[in-house]
Amino acid sequence: MPKLVIVESPTKARTITRFLPKKDYIIESSYGHIRDLPKAELGVDVENNFEPKYIIPTKAKKQVSILKKETKKADSVILATDEDREGEAIAWHLVKALDLDQDKADRIVFHEITEKAILNALKKPRKINLDLVDAQQARRILDRLVGYKLSPFLWKKIRRGLSAGRVQSVAVRLIVDKEREREKFKEQEYWQIEAELKKKNAKESFLARLIKKDETIFKKLDIKNKEQADKIVTDLNNAEYLVSDIIKKEIRKSPTPPFTTSTLQQEASKKLGYSAKQTMMLAQQLYEGINIDGKSTGLITYMRTDSVNLAEDALAEAKNVIEQKYSSEYSLSEPRRFKTKSKGAQEAHEAIRPTSFTRIPDEIQNSLDPKQYKLYRLIWQRALACQMQQATLDSVSVDIKAKNYTFRSNGSTVKFAGFLKVYAQDGKLPLKEVILPELTKNEILDFVKLLPGKHMTEPPARYSEATLIKALEEQGIGRPSTYAPTLSTIQLRNYVTKDENRKFYPTEVGILVDDLLVKHFPQIVDIKFTALMEESLDKIAEGEKKWQPTIKEFYDPFAKNLKTKETEVKKFEEETGKKCPKCGKPVVIKYGRFGKFQACSGFPECKFAEPIESEKKEKEELEKKYAGEKCEKCNSPMIIKQGRFGQFLACSKYPECKTTKPIEKTTGVKCPKCGKGDIIEKRSKRGKTFFACNQYPKCKNAYWSKPTGEKCPKCQSLLIYATDKKIKCSSKECDFTKDQPEKKEEK
Repeated sequence: MPKLVIVESPTKARTITRFLPKKDYIIESSYGHIRDLPKAELGVDVENNFEPKYIIPTKAKKQVSILKKETKKADSVILATDEDREGEAIAWHLVKALDLDQDKADRIVFHEITEKAILNALKKPRKINLDLVDAQQARRILDRLVGYKLSPFLWKKIRRGLSAGRVQSVAVRLIVDKEREREKFKEQEYWQIEAELKKKNAKESFLARLIKKDETIFKKLDIKNKEQADKIVTDLNNAEYLVSDIIKKEIRKSPTPPFTTSTLQQEASKKLGYSAKQTMMLAQQLYEGINIDGKSTGLITYMRTDSVNLAEDALAEAKNVIEQKYSSEYSLSEPRRFKTKSKGAQEAHEAIRPTSFTRIPDEIQNSLDPKQYKLYRLIWQRALACQMQQATLDSVSVDIKAKNYTFRSNGSTVKFAGFLKVYAQDGKLPLKEVILPELTKNEILDFVKLLPGKHMTEPPARYSEATLIKALEEQGIGRPSTYAPTLSTIQLRNYVTKDENRKFYPTEVGILVDDLLVKHFPQIVDIKFTALMEESLDKIAEGEKKWQPTIKEFYDPFAKNLKTKETEVKKFEEETGKKCPKCGKPVVIKYGRFGKFQACSGFPECKFAEPIESEKKEKEELEKKYAGEKCEKCNSPMIIKQGRFGQFLACSKYPECKTTKPIEKTTGVKCPKCGKGDIIEKRSKRGKTFFACNQYPKCKNAYWSKPTGEKCPKCQSLLIYATDKKIKCSSKECDFTKDQPEKKEEK
């Protein structure tokens, strides 16, 4: 009888089928999780040692039936789910759902889906690691307890549809705290002075920046205003510029380690513009198998890892590829090995790398879609570059005396590219070469002009996906598999959104939820506490702790506090000072599904409600504008309604007639792409505002920021409003920016 091998996905099953004889093996997939906690209830018996109640979801029942039939035909069952804790838990759930004998079910793991890896794994079967299962169970139960106990509290105190979570709430807190830092930030003016100089009789000039007066070094904010800058410029009238010192040195730069889950997400965000969710989806496809020359081929190793190790055979193959493709001067005599810095990292695992370095990205490009190709190329480049020689740069620093002032100019040239030959986006060196003329000490230079420049200090930068993942990892919050779903959840819940530079900022409801949790449930959003909880989960995985006492230690004080807060915390309502026109009780501002609104505080006895003043005026103006608008289907009057994406026109005969029509918020800017439409304000499915042509789908021109109506003087694309009082070009290829004009105060 054949053996039954069960994996998670059908793609993975197809790839593995290539390596195992059909007469000896049946390959089936579970299609992911086949048991989980029920959605309609808590599913955890808090009175009975936190016993979980697992069910087989409706969508998994058909596949479970298929797998049960296959187990009866098989000689034995081999569970080949992923090698992380989640994969271990899926294997355990398969044993339970399929009524397998746990002692007879074999468990195999592999880091890559290649013939060699699969055959090696089959030689070393083991039993399910219950410590890893318990760690995953503990995480799932903890998250369920927080989510299902705390979310209803938020519904009662703010509005329905909100949620809280161990990791997501900490991520929101980081974003809220950063925004408050930015709000407290006070802009400061400062000046820098540069001298444009030339070597005698030379055509090309170079710049040198003022660094000190006498022996006092200028700090960033020392030249505070135009008056101070002008005084220095006056002092330097008729100055002679003399080379006082030249320091030359060789700089060596080392490559970064191969990718872990978090560094892959960070780099794909920075270099490719991919979200963490998108990166993991593409990496999953590359791992499970891509059709290359008619065969499903796994291109990368497992993508959920926090290790930077590389297998010995991978190191040897990388060396061969480097020598064949770039020459032996780029290869190392001994492999370069890296040490994992992240807490709880599993050193037995490998970093993310190609399953074979011989699969050159450009040679298999036609088998990949553009996004898969870019991510595979990034992984291939990073892994190969880490086994290449250091880059060598020649650096020169020149000090130039002018009276009692000193200017400095720095230059650098690449002497030997080393690993930069490979790991450079689009084939360009990431280091900008600055070439200075050959200068000698005491040489007199030709003065061209002084360039005093006004600058303003900038607030702390908002988190991008890359920097937020980095912050979570550094603080020990979450694990590789949690970053992508966490970032997706906090955006889906509308706690945070992104600005035109793809940086996170909190929404009004996000700030409100964070403030409530910080005040009343500080442990849930406490960074140190959440990191300690992750360490406890690691200890469960290592067999050092039991999962039930760990959960009890957290849950008992949490449940007690929740009970107290149920009566102590009042529902969020803002006073308006107005009285209800129906019953005379105070009118307050509340939160609803579509944002803030005004309502009677006597609800549910009195159901008076209306939009807040600003929205009320906007609605009145729209009602005037669309007065007399008729339904195109039944000729009934159209009325203005509020939905999750803003206001829209709807037939007054609803629900008999369900005709709707969007209300266009025009910007007054003509679409430069089609020349026919207007650029209007729209909202995405996640509630984010963007600007697009109203001729969609004929014209798909869109912008994340509001266009100014002006065209870029460099490339003729539309200019858009940017952050920090700037206007920039909408074209990604153009770097034009300018300051927004000052708003004139009304007299």
